Amino acid sequence: MTPAPPPTGPTRPATPAGPTDPARPASPADPASPADPTPQAGAHHLRAGQAADGRYAVHVSPESARWGHSSLRVLQLPPGGSHTFDTGDSEWIVLPLSGGCAVACAGATGHDTFALTGRKSVFSGVSDFAYVPRDARTTVSSAVGGRFALTGARCARRLPARYGPASGVPVELRGSGACSRQVNNFAAAGVWDCDALIAVEVLTPGGNWSSFPPHKHDEHRPGEESVLEEIYYFEFAAHHGTPGLGYQRVSPSGPGRDTDVLAEVRDGDVVLIPDGWHGPSMAVPGHHMYYLNVMAGPEAERAWLIRDHPDHAWIRETWPEQPVDPRLPLYSAPEQPR
Repeated sequence: MTPAPPPTGPTRPATPAGPTDPARPASPADPASPADPTPQAGAHHLRAGQAADGRYAVHVSPESARWGHSSLRVLQLPPGGSHTFDTGDSEWIVLPLSGGCAVACAGATGHDTFALTGRKSVFSGVSDFAYVPRDARTTVSSAVGGRFALTGARCARRLPARYGPASGVPVELRGSGACSRQVNNFAAAGVWDCDALIAVEVLTPGGNWSSFPPHKHDEHRPGEESVLEEIYYFEFAAHHGTPGLGYQRVSPSGPGRDTDVLAEVRDGDVVLIPDGWHGPSMAVPGHHMYYLNVMAGPEAERAWLIRDHPDHAWIRETWPEQPVDPRLPLYSAPEQPR
């Protein structure tokens, strides 16, 4: 394994934000106690530290999110550190956010070990990753230390453990003009074989909007829309030491689907989207925005089928008339080795 450079973490420490934080006062949606990482019903914006649990800077499970399928953990390891977990009833992808690691997976069918080169940060390049199946014991270890996202979904099938090279990740430029963004489709449906998990990375240049037009996936409409729970995990590029920030909107989409969020989001924040129109995701000027999307749901077919908000769907018709933001791509996947 070729170690990645030493990790550079989020610019805002992952510490609980509570009533003593003058810059971000508590709201009625905050958990009753900053020490309790479990969100209350309706608390869809989790500030950095609110979903922390031991070694995990973020620990969102179906139980804590009060839904049925999607999970996200962000594991922080010191140089020479390691962490072992049981995959249980879920499949997982280990994705380096910063630093490199080794992933060892032991299950009923044998033992697999994968060396992940990783990357310096989410703004420096595409990363390789490892898929580990349900019903297995997995150890993540890192000589250099770093942060590693564990994206998970409850599943029925037990697929083989596999390595995903960075060179195989499709990098897509989506939208145009101020709606231009980059999508790293490392575990998109149709790209990487999973039973239920869908996961992608989105990079939005400073000043741009992504997740626009607002869209939803909370109703079963065969061939048109699929039911998917979604997690957004955010990081931002600092400017001369000044931390970045952005804004996330989720609005109700109908009776019984009343998720309503207008949040200022910063490094390490999470937004949970069980339903609703989500978007835009807005990056303030001067600070690129990164978010990791994790999705899963009850559908028999693993597919990302969305419905655009009818008031804003027209914006797609304007994209061919505008150039893609020349800052994109921020980077491309490395070439396949010969």
